[in-house]
Amino acid sequence: MRIIRGIYKARRFNPSKSFPSRPTTDFAKEGIFNILENRYSLLNLNILDLCAGTGNISLEFLSREAGYVTSVDKHPVCIKFMYKLKGELGIEDEWHITRNEVRNYLEQCSDNFDLIFADPPYDRTFHNDLIRIIRERKLLNPGGICLIEHGKQTDLSPENGYLETRNFGNVYFSFFQFD
Repeated sequence: MRIIRGIYKARRFNPSKSFPSRPTTDFAKEGIFNILENRYSLLNLNILDLCAGTGNISLEFLSREAGYVTSVDKHPVCIKFMYKLKGELGIEDEWHITRNEVRNYLEQCSDNFDLIFADPPYDRTFHNDLIRIIRERKLLNPGGICLIEHGKQTDLSPENGYLETRNFGNVYFSFFQFD
């Protein structure tokens, strides 16, 4: 995995072959960040990265000086890996890493975010649960964007707040706004 742009550009990190999560491909990551940077200002945002895995997406936001990122994952290997990267890059206050099941985290969360990115396992019910909880608990600030990564088999267009879906290879991203 590599950081595509920003202050950590070209840095490479290699999780083990047995790593418990699937990182977003560089092709898909480059595509989605091109869309985000062309549509929105990514500066000084409060961002939530759910099912963060390697921290790949969190680091892309941090590399672009997007503000403050909270990464949530339930797997201890993922948490350990993200803390290792945080130490290697000397990131202190702008990256908060939390070990928790993401639905539990969302149910207990008292913060609001400008952008929520979720890359859950490609299980349809799980995606819908996240969208519902985020919407019902009003976890997005006004004008905030929720971005859900998923596979081809998942259709999130019937969900309230749905804007569009973009795909890059076999990776799909659905955009939501709940104003």
